[in-house]
Amino acid sequence: MGKSTHFSGQPLYCQVIKLLDKSTILRLSRKYGGEHYVKRFDAWTHLVVMLYAVIMRFDSLREIMASLQAESRKLCHLGIRLMPSRSTFSDANRRRPEIIFESIYRDLYATYRNILSSDSRKNRDKAWMKRLQIIDSTTITLFSNLLFKGVGRHPKTGKKKGGIKVHTVIHANEGVPSDIKFTSAATNDSFMLRPSALNKGDIIAMDRAYIDYEKLETLTLRGVLYVTKMKRNLKYSVMEDCMYQTTEGFMEVRIQHVTFSKVLKGGETLTHHARIITYADTRRHKLVSLLTNDMKSDPDEIIEIYRKRWEIELLFKQIKQNFPLKYFYGESANAIKIQIWVTLIANLLLMIMKKKLIRSWSFSGLATMIRITLMYYVDFYSLFNHPEKDWEMLLSVARKEDYQLSIF
Repeated sequence: MGKSTHFSGQPLYCQVIKLLDKSTILRLSRKYGGEHYVKRFDAWTHLVVMLYAVIMRFDSLREIMASLQAESRKLCHLGIRLMPSRSTFSDANRRRPEIIFESIYRDLYATYRNILSSDSRKNRDKAWMKRLQIIDSTTITLFSNLLFKGVGRHPKTGKKKGGIKVHTVIHANEGVPSDIKFTSAATNDSFMLRPSALNKGDIIAMDRAYIDYEKLETLTLRGVLYVTKMKRNLKYSVMEDCMYQTTEGFMEVRIQHVTFSKVLKGGETLTHHARIITYADTRRHKLVSLLTNDMKSDPDEIIEIYRKRWEIELLFKQIKQNFPLKYFYGESANAIKIQIWVTLIANLLLMIMKKKLIRSWSFSGLATMIRITLMYYVDFYSLFNHPEKDWEMLLSVARKEDYQLSIF
């Protein structure tokens, strides 16, 4: 049989990294002093090798080096002229500032944001989708608590475990992080809620860990709407209370106009007005109470906005399932952060490629297929838009052979 119908003169991985701009990466590296050390292993080569390791889900430096050696003849396609040693790679992870990889992520996000944004008319999204941002955090457990504190103890050894908390903001119509901050796992989530980063007309959906009266009032003054889940221990005064029932007499929704008060350090009293919307969650068979400063919108719309918060949970699940951060290629805080940034870059690149495809793919299906064919000489768009072409060619050959056999 001849070549694949999707044959390309370069490995699929080359087509992935074509989304990166080498000159920009080297410029950012020089800006933050990343080219002072390990000069023969520049930031471009460092990123290409790290991306390769993350996409392939390698667990160790030994595994990475063994795979690179096996694919040594193809490395020239990736712009790698010299095979890095394990010690060189390890040293680069320890010494090259992680802010370089953060800057690369932010530059990529800004470059491809228009591709990531879904067309609201085409997808029939609500008008508020473009204005909705979702904020949450996820914790990555580490073996040691020497660098990042706060995720309890190992159940068997009793030793303290460390953890790094990844605070994330996403735009609901994009599906990738637009802002990210790292802290130790012990840091309170409300750290990431920054009213100054939001503009009039924006909507923010978050869980109850972000409730802070001063910040919520600042959001209101800035014209930013928020929707969050109520905490049970909050004290407030009810100004208005209205309940709507079904025809069977069951509660459908309850709307309360409430006031929160807090005495500030200077003795001044802060007053914050909001609505509590309580509804029956039929799927979970329980009552859910939401808190919002949106005093006008229909309760069903407020509920729908909060349910969109689940998208950020799906993002965390997507990243952890397809790029599991169980093993790190270095023990320093810098090396750990570099690996997390590269994981986020890998997720972003695959999301961009997924958006460009005509054929619909699940992210996990796409990531698995890319992992399998990463160093194959196939054209990405040809293969992933028409993966059945090779099967058609095989069947055609088989039918021809059967026909020839039947003549004799």
